[in-house]
Amino acid sequence: MPGFFSIFRDDFLTEKTSRWFDIGLYVILGLSTVFTIILVTLPRQYDPYKDKPLRAVNEKSEEIELRGKDGKKKVNFKAGRTTQVVVLGDIGRSPRMQYHAISIAKHGGKVYLIGYQESEVHPDVASNDLIKIVPLRLAPSFLRSSSRLLFPVLAPLKALYQAWSLYLALGYGSEPARYMLVQNPPSIPTLAIATITSFLRNTELIIDWHNFGYSILALKLGPSHLLVRISAWYEKIFAQFASYHITVTYAMARVLNQEYYVAAKALHDRPAAIFRPINAQERSKFLARLPETAQYAQDLSKGTWKLIVSSTSWTADEDFSLLLSALETYSTRATSQSSLPKILAIITGKGPQKEHYLNLVQKMNQEKKLINVVIQTAWLATEDYATLLAAADLGVSLHTSSSGVDLPMKVVDMFGAGLPVVGWGEFEAWPELVKEDVNGKGFNSAKQLSEQLVDLFGSKYSVLPTLKKGALKESENRWDDEWDGVGGKLFRLVE
Repeated sequence: MPGFFSIFRDDFLTEKTSRWFDIGLYVILGLSTVFTIILVTLPRQYDPYKDKPLRAVNEKSEEIELRGKDGKKKVNFKAGRTTQVVVLGDIGRSPRMQYHAISIAKHGGKVYLIGYQESEVHPDVASNDLIKIVPLRLAPSFLRSSSRLLFPVLAPLKALYQAWSLYLALGYGSEPARYMLVQNPPSIPTLAIATITSFLRNTELIIDWHNFGYSILALKLGPSHLLVRISAWYEKIFAQFASYHITVTYAMARVLNQEYYVAAKALHDRPAAIFRPINAQERSKFLARLPETAQYAQDLSKGTWKLIVSSTSWTADEDFSLLLSALETYSTRATSQSSLPKILAIITGKGPQKEHYLNLVQKMNQEKKLINVVIQTAWLATEDYATLLAAADLGVSLHTSSSGVDLPMKVVDMFGAGLPVVGWGEFEAWPELVKEDVNGKGFNSAKQLSEQLVDLFGSKYSVLPTLKKGALKESENRWDDEWDGVGGKLFRLVE
């Protein structure tokens, strides 16, 4: 009997167990190999003892003086202050993140500025030896379709592509950093990848909240859409993993404190030094030089024409039809009211709805609805855009705020140039930036905007000079002062 059971056991092991044993062995070996590869290829962790300037020596062990981009002596950075500044967008169109990078470098921090390179960056970014741009690879064009119908299919694929590209840039495209400062939104996949990478690299994660990603997504899909609810949940979850939070308004900091249960500090946007008021001589010279204003330069200098400027991203949270309707009404009023000046409106910016609205402008011109108004679009270098704001008579903001607690950077730049502003003011954070009848005015309809244009340009009791004075006063508030008080202390660069 024992011999029978022994034979049965040997046959069973040979035919059944042995096969599963081999499979199990291969699985374990495969998992072990994958795990080993992951461990070997993980991004290097931040080491504070290595975060210091390198010394170059010659064969005699004598220190060699290093030269920067401008040929001058290279500026050494402060030990332990290397920072990754991250935006999942075009760096050139992300002024706040560029200002962060400039401020960190100004105080001796080394910066890796990570984002897409689609347009010209700030001159101080390009020329600074302590700032290195790490470009992200753009997603294939078919994944960037603006089709609402295809959005549920293409959005996840685009997010996966962006996630991989961002992970490579954060984990391998730059040296390990003590801090990672990330712009939100876009939140998907930025917050997840930033959280994972900062954990792997022993980096402190800081989120700079410009808005809430889910609120912007709701403009496209509607507030009750499943993806919008998932996006809101996702932002709240990943907010918990950051070491610090900064916001563009007090109102947004309040929301983070009360609804996200994280501590946040407001760091208001302020204009860079390039946005400044100009004198009459500079204005006349610029208007005569700029192609968009050259043929109207004399009339603009005399005041028979007025120059208004609006910068727009041509997206759903900026309803350009408001301005078109207001200008149409103003043109009709100017026909019957000869004291009203004609208007040259220059619209700057790029975006998905641009062609749609340009077709509307063309149709309105053909129907003679803009007889006393000329609308032009422009894409200008930073220096020219800054001077255009300073040369204009009035700035217009169409930003409607998807969340109600963010603020348009364009208004900050307008104030920096001493330009009074009218803008959509029906959201909570608006009074943090614009003081009614002091440096600007808020409107809530195209009708009210048209009335404001008539009052500001045609009434002998116009408050426009008062608004100009208030805007000039506001131009004294600068980014450096704001940043040093919040960002400088956060990054331990300012005592």
